[in-house]
Amino acid sequence: MKVIRGRDGEPTREATGTFTGQVFSDAVLRGAEGVRVSNIFFTPCARTYWHSHENGQLIRVFRGRGFVCTKGQEPVEITEGDTVWVPAGETHWHGGARDSLMAHTVVSLGETTWMEEVTEEEYAAAAH
Repeated sequence: MKVIRGRDGEPTREATGTFTGQVFSDAVLRGAEGVRVSNIFFTPCARTYWHSHENGQLIRVFRGRGFVCTKGQEPVEITEGDTVWVPAGETHWHGGARDSLMAHTVVSLGETTWMEEVTEEEYAAAAH
């Protein structure tokens, strides 16, 4: 058993490389049997790149409003209190709305495969 008070010792960091816009990450739990838990804070319009998770991902929104989108489908608005389950291998992105930050806790299972950046046109489809 491991009790984590707040987060897993890592300082808040700005997430870069696989994100568009300003995004901050607080690691809650890293490396425990392929499970990673983080609190992610998206500024308005900020978002992940397209990606998938080897064994799925759970997203729990605790602040603001944003979007989640599975490749080939319409974006879905998500807001405080919403929980999203992304199945293993499903390519998706998530991020803040144009007029709202979004903060969520993610539980990522297994390896994450990062892909291309979500284009402005793809994001605009969510934010219209």
